[in-house]
Formats: sequence, C-alpha cells, structure tokens
Amino acid sequence: MAPTSQVLTKHSSNVRTIILNRPQQLNALTLEMVSQLLELLNAYEEDPSVKLVIMKGEGRAFCAGGDVAALANGSWKQGAVFFSRAYTIDYLVATYAKTQVSLIRGIAMGGGAALAIHGRFRVVTDNTLFAMPETALGSFPDVGSSYYLSRLPGFFGEYVGLTGARLDGAEMLACGLATHFVPLEKLSSLEDALCKANTGDPEIINNIIHDFSNKNPKLKEKSHYFRLKTINSCFSQRTVEEIISALEEEADRNMDDWISWTIQALKKASPTSLKISLRSIRAGRLQGVRQCLIREYRIFCTILQGKVCKDFFEGCRALLKDKDKNPKWEPSKLELVSKQMVDSYFAPLDDEDWEDLKLPVRPNLTSYAISKL
Repeated sequence: MAPTSQVLTKHSSNVRTIILNRPQQLNALTLEMVSQLLELLNAYEEDPSVKLVIMKGEGRAFCAGGDVAALANGSWKQGAVFFSRAYTIDYLVATYAKTQVSLIRGIAMGGGAALAIHGRFRVVTDNTLFAMPETALGSFPDVGSSYYLSRLPGFFGEYVGLTGARLDGAEMLACGLATHFVPLEKLSSLEDALCKANTGDPEIINNIIHDFSNKNPKLKEKSHYFRLKTINSCFSQRTVEEIISALEEEADRNMDDWISWTIQALKKASPTSLKISLRSIRAGRLQGVRQCLIREYRIFCTILQGKVCKDFFEGCRALLKDKDKNPKWEPSKLELVSKQMVDSYFAPLDDEDWEDLKLPVRPNLTSYAISKL
C-alpha cells in the first residue's frame, strides 16, 4: 500500500483502490485531499491498464464532508479554490469513463457523500449513515446534491436537504441514493471478489455486488421513507413558509414525534439557508449535473464572501467551535429573507478576480454519463 499523505492507494492488477485516510477527523476533506483525489482520478482514467476504481474510507466513516471549520477560518478565495477542486472531482466521478464502486461504510455526509453518490455503484451497509446537514450550519446542500436530491422519489429530496434528516443504508437503497446493500460482514469479501475479478465490465461488476447483497433490507419501524406520502404533500409546496404551514396543519390532525422533529428541524435552521436550498433543489430538477455544480459554486462563493449574510460563519461558531448549539441567524425569520437576497446567491459574484466554475471538457462519455448531462 503506497501512502500519499491523507489519501492511500492500493493496486491489485487492473484494480485501483482509493482510501480516504483521516480517520480521527472522520475523513473530512482538506484541500490536500481533494488535490490528491483529483490527481489520482485523472491518472486512473487516463491509464489504459486501470479497469476498476474502488473508493472507501479508513476507520468508522466513509467521509464526513469538507473540513468546514477550516474553510470558515480562511479567506473566501481560499475556500473558492477548495470548492472548485471538490466540485471538479464530483463532476469527474459523475462522468467517469472507468467503472467506479464506492463502499460506503459508516458516516457519509455532505461533500463526502457526494464522492460516492455521483458514482455508478454505491454500496451501503448496516452502519451507513447519510445526511446533508448544511442548513443547520448556515449553508446549503451543495457538491451536486441539487442534481441527485431532486431526482429522489417525490419530494423526498427536498425533505432530506432542508431538514438534514439522517438516513441509514436501507433507506438509502429504498430511495435510490444507493444501488446495493451488502451486510457489513460481507463487505471485505466483496472487495476481494471485485479485485479478483479484475474487470471493469459494469454488468459483471453489478452481478458480483448483487451476489453479496441483501436485496431487500428491512426498513426500521420509524423510517423517514414510510412518511413519503406526508412528505410529498408538505414539501411539494412552493415556499419554505408554505412547507412549514402544511406541516403544522398536518400536526394539528396527527401530531407525533416525526412531525414535531421535522417542524423543529426547519425552525432551527438558518432561514436564509432554507430559502437558498429549496430554490437550488428545485432548479436541479431541470438541470444536468454540470449546470448544478456551476450554480452551486456561485452560491457557495457568495456564502464565503459573507456580504449578503454571515450565517455560515455563525453556524460554524455555534456548532463546531464554541459548540453552544445556539446560532443567532441574521435575518432571524423567513419573512425577513427577501427574494432579492436569495437572487443574489444565484448571480455571478461582483469581484474582478472571480469567475464561474470551469469544469473540464469530457470527450468520449459513456451513455451512463451522458444521461446525467
């Protein structure tokens, strides 16, 4: 195994395994890591001897996302460099010419989840935990999530993106975020079988994973997915205010722990973040992954600039630095977040050094990749 600092690689004939290696930090992504990942993925795609790329995380997490505390402490232009590389990786994975398998063991959140979910084969297991917790941090679901959340059944993507709801492996399989569920005790054997097969043929890879899979893992009794009818009714509303109103009407008819939690999750989140997030996910329904990433890059650069709203920095302070879990959002209420404020996140930045995200030209795409564009 050849170490490359915070990323490890393993070679097995025509198979390459990439291992995220910051286990003490739940493999949270740094600029060094995204730079290494970009270099490795490009090299493997261009290397004719590489047929299959496997990605996994060391320790108890696949990847907990970007190291947002570090981003909040740096300059916005440094943050822009990080996100330009991270989003380029997401685009590369989404349109990858070689077959790619992600083994999603443990925590997969935010930008970490995107590394896997944009890929072709997404294998979850008993201890997988997925979430997009950004609205609680004063941010929004990015890294191309407006593409894949908007394509979940009904309005489940809006629910997951706005509330930060945590999904387990069975729920990820049910809603389409995962392609396969493999029991934890079989995950190492699956990896060995993939390496021994020494092929990148998607049909063969799918059959191998299928042989190790639990085809119908049982959803827990209180699964979010069992609430899809109510989610569709409430989260299909036009605005965040109308979503909350619909939930409160539902609570009047049938109050329970889930309804109460959902309403409170929305009311605790940054009002600005909620409005940005809903608009972004809705826009994603009509856009390909490339357009989604370019739009999200504009939004995050505007967040990092902090001219319109500083909720991201306040969220990082309250949840990650001081840990008082009591962020003071400004504006503090949904009705105080104007359309003009929200519009500004979707417009190009007014800065002479800034430019829109430039994603690489991807010639000779597979039909699977073309379908995402």
